[in-house]
Amino acid sequence: MSKHVAVIVGSLREGSYNRKLAQALVGLAPDGLEFTFVGTGDLPLYNPDLDEAVVPEAWVRFRKCMGRADAVLFVTPEYNRSLPANVKNALDVGSRPYGSSVWDGKPAAIVTGSPGGIGGFGANHHLRQSLVFLNMPAMQQPEAYVGGLHDLFDEQGNITNDGTKDFLRGVMKGFAAWIDKLS
Repeated sequence: MSKHVAVIVGSLREGSYNRKLAQALVGLAPDGLEFTFVGTGDLPLYNPDLDEAVVPEAWVRFRKCMGRADAVLFVTPEYNRSLPANVKNALDVGSRPYGSSVWDGKPAAIVTGSPGGIGGFGANHHLRQSLVFLNMPAMQQPEAYVGGLHDLFDEQGNITNDGTKDFLRGVMKGFAAWIDKLS
């Protein structure tokens, strides 16, 4: 039976390198995983008052979609040594109302990428802090910080470096095993 994996991309930019990276990861995944890209750009900022009034339709859609997922793949850049605001907001929206978190117990993997050499290390570790609180067991190994992202793809969005492609294939194989272990 296939496992349903929600993919959350931290960059909202249309030509995002991290979106290309996420698409490449999905293409390198082993059989048995089905992927859905879940948008976060339209989620109003979390405000507890809205959960007690008229809940925004975007929150309802997001929570339903995430509730159906068996696992979550986060692919994100680093903004100012932390996460993009849309990722943090998605975590907040999905964790409420209190006691109804869509994240609880879902296995997660984090892949961060940037044009710089440290590959989004700060964002990766900030995201891990939130996942601990949300009871989302994050895959520990292999760690995936992808530097030089701007030079990684051809015009069609294909990864041009075979070593990187093999590494990312290994990340997805490890994630599949992680999901199976925790299912």
